Amino acid sequence: MQHHNGMETSHQTILNLAAQRGLIRTRDLNALGLPSVALTRLVRQGLLTRVGRGLYARPDRSVSEHGTLAEVARKHSQAIVCLLSALRIHNLTTQSPFEVWLAIPNKARAPKMDYPPLRIVRFSRPALTEGVAECQIDGVTVRVTNVAHTVADCFKFRNKIGLDVAIEALQEAWRTKRVNMDELWRYATLCRVANVMRPYMESLS
Repeated sequence: MQHHNGMETSHQTILNLAAQRGLIRTRDLNALGLPSVALTRLVRQGLLTRVGRGLYARPDRSVSEHGTLAEVARKHSQAIVCLLSALRIHNLTTQSPFEVWLAIPNKARAPKMDYPPLRIVRFSRPALTEGVAECQIDGVTVRVTNVAHTVADCFKFRNKIGLDVAIEALQEAWRTKRVNMDELWRYATLCRVANVMRPYMESLS
């Protein structure tokens, strides 16, 4: 009976860990001296979901949580969170993208991860160095395009994400006073979308 209690305790510890971290890996358990076989049992009981190779989460966790971004940043510190994922960090969209959108240099090799799925966008050098902010998520430094840069990117990559999303981001950033005209022009020019954005910027009241 004693042994059974031990198993119960480790199950509970693992579930608490998953709740706290969002994602847990087999190796996290090894580091804590917890039996990784317990993961299989918890998955079978429906208390955990396997979301990638050696990667588990609670089924009730919300997938759009920023924790996945921290995972990506930890592994690919040079990549910059952009487009829909940046809109999400800046609270400029109601959508929660399933994929993580990352900007990398034109010639760089595309990062690979089992989870979360990545959408890779290639940026020119100036677009990778200007207008990049750093934020802390789960104790990890995540590099993300700033609000004005993100809005301009949405227009530049409107074929990928939809013009309606870009317009909504622009209007929301303006409404909440997160950008001014100078910043918008600066990044519209940097991203070479000044002509595309002009009519929408002129209609901002």
